[in-house]
Parts: sequence; C-alpha cells; structure tokens
Amino acid sequence: MNRSAIVFSWLIASTLGFVAASISHSISVLNRLQAVGVEITLNDQWRMIASDLLGLLPSYGTVIALALAPAFWVAGWLVRKLRTGRTGLYMLAGFTALLTALLAMQPILDITLIAGARGLAGLLMQCLCGALAGAVYAALTARRSLS
Repeated sequence: MNRSAIVFSWLIASTLGFVAASISHSISVLNRLQAVGVEITLNDQWRMIASDLLGLLPSYGTVIALALAPAFWVAGWLVRKLRTGRTGLYMLAGFTALLTALLAMQPILDITLIAGARGLAGLLMQCLCGALAGAVYAALTARRSLS
C-alpha cells in the first residue's frame, strides 16, 4: 500500500472517530441536561449534534487526528514485529490515543474541554470512539499486511 493510501486511510479513520466522539459527547451532554429537568425537543437534539460536529471539528477533530497518527504508526510497527493481532492492536492504539489526548488536555488547559468526557463513562465512550477509528484504519489498510 502506498503512502497516499495510508494517509487517506488515516484521514477516513480520524474523521469517523471524530464523528463518533462528537456525537457521543453531544448525547452525554444532552442526557445530563435532561437528568436535571431541562426539556429538549428532538429537533433541538439534532441541532445540538450538528452544531457540535461543526464546532468541534477544527479543535477536537484536529486533536483526534494528531493523536491517532503516531498511535497508528506504533501499532503498525508492532503488527509487523508480532505478525498477529492487527485489528486489536490498532483498536488499542486508537483507544490509548484518545485517552492520552483527553488526559493531557486537563492539566495543560485546566479544564476538560470535552464535556462528554468529564465522567468515567463519558471518558470510556470517547476512548471507544478511538478504538472504532483503529478498527476502521485496520480494515482500510488490511491489504498492506497481505502484500
């Protein structure tokens, strides 16, 4: 697989990981608002999800893409060395990349910017979105391991 195909696969995986993470964030925030009695219509929910997708893309989308790049490189190196566990290693890399990025933002900025990651369940959901990105990347780059 050539470099441009690898970069394209990383961009697709990063984009899907971001979309999943953004939607998870929105749903988490909406659930918290509803838990304290705020009435939110279905139309408002869709608007918030769309607004978060557009609003978080330049910042959180970039953070996710930049976190996944070295994580996928390390996972690729491990896949070549171990010759096993390809999808699992990329999923672990994606999970770890998002965990690292989210945990690093807290002391640097003194706030958890992604409200949907403020609790343990929300943090794990964000990390699972990273694992999803890893699974997508593994699937998109599978030919490379066959050649």
